[in-house]
Amino acid sequence: MKKNSYLFTSESVTEGHPDKICDQLSDAILDEVLKDDKNGRVACETLTTKGLIFVAGEITTTTYVDIPNVAKNLLKEIGYTDPSYGFHYEATAVITSIQEQAPEIAQGVNRGGAGDQGMMFGYATDETPEFMPLPIMIAHKLAKRLAEIRKKGIVNYLRPDGKSQVTVLYENGVPKTVECVVLSAQHDPGISQKKIKDDLKELVIDYVIPKDIQSKKMKIFVNPTGSFVIGGPQADTGVTGRKIMVDTYGGFGRHGGGCFSGKDPTKVDRSAAYMARYLAKNIVASGIAKKCEIQLAYVIGEKYPVSIMVNTYNTGIIPEEKIIKIIKDNFDLTPKGLIEKLDLLKPKYRKTACYGHFGREEEGFTWEKTDSAEIFQKEA
Repeated sequence: MKKNSYLFTSESVTEGHPDKICDQLSDAILDEVLKDDKNGRVACETLTTKGLIFVAGEITTTTYVDIPNVAKNLLKEIGYTDPSYGFHYEATAVITSIQEQAPEIAQGVNRGGAGDQGMMFGYATDETPEFMPLPIMIAHKLAKRLAEIRKKGIVNYLRPDGKSQVTVLYENGVPKTVECVVLSAQHDPGISQKKIKDDLKELVIDYVIPKDIQSKKMKIFVNPTGSFVIGGPQADTGVTGRKIMVDTYGGFGRHGGGCFSGKDPTKVDRSAAYMARYLAKNIVASGIAKKCEIQLAYVIGEKYPVSIMVNTYNTGIIPEEKIIKIIKDNFDLTPKGLIEKLDLLKPKYRKTACYGHFGREEEGFTWEKTDSAEIFQKEA
């Protein structure tokens, strides 16, 4: 490799992956609460294994959620509709263990304080139109395309579970070429690996990755173990919150450690991470920096962050201290302010739980708007 060059790898998973089943169910339950109770408090965790889904957590709400029915509808939509997959929406037991939010936590949240302590990060870069790192964006698009050709019947032997991985060559901090692609695609028995690789190269890899950024020596691995028939919860136990790098920036930037799914927006693990992304994206979109990472930190029960950190990786045209002042002067970073600014009390979370929470242009991803870029341009 050339001097000042390096390889960076990110991964994604399909909606049928066991961990993503859990993320989606936790967020589907949150959506059901928010439909009728905007003030509902949700901290919902899911575990799944062969023939079983277990939902536990703290939910305080005035509405009723039929969790087993939500789970079965979700599995059906994902595609677990054939008993031969080893996991079926009608033959899966759903066990629940739900209690209310602890009163000590509630009293802090009720007065407008954060629902927990912790630090949250947001990141943005100008290397893609989505202001996201290139490896994670390609990985998401590969995983999403894998699910698309399965659900549309373009390839009739695929099953719901799957993963993608992408390695990109960077030179002087700029992405140049895709050097390696890995696709693990669950499939019916009796299908040759050659056919699977040929189909997925044409219908997924070449469909998603432009030829001009494919390295001439790009390595392609499809089902590297030789086959992938047994998958989903039959093969691997899933748990909410185990794909935090898939959910965020694919390893670029830092992570506070708290996952998003199953948490209502009073939990700053979610709402402050969304706001940090919003601020970082608007800073980069304004042109005052090419890369930006923001950290916010909170104390449980307190309204205002105890710290704000901005890092532009020496790409900023104004000092980072000035950017922090712009943020403090123009944005309400209390939990109430985050919720109002990003319109976080609408039931829109299930769709965030797969293919990344960031870099999405669909309706409802309010933290992806660049409507505050002008504030940074003017103030700068």
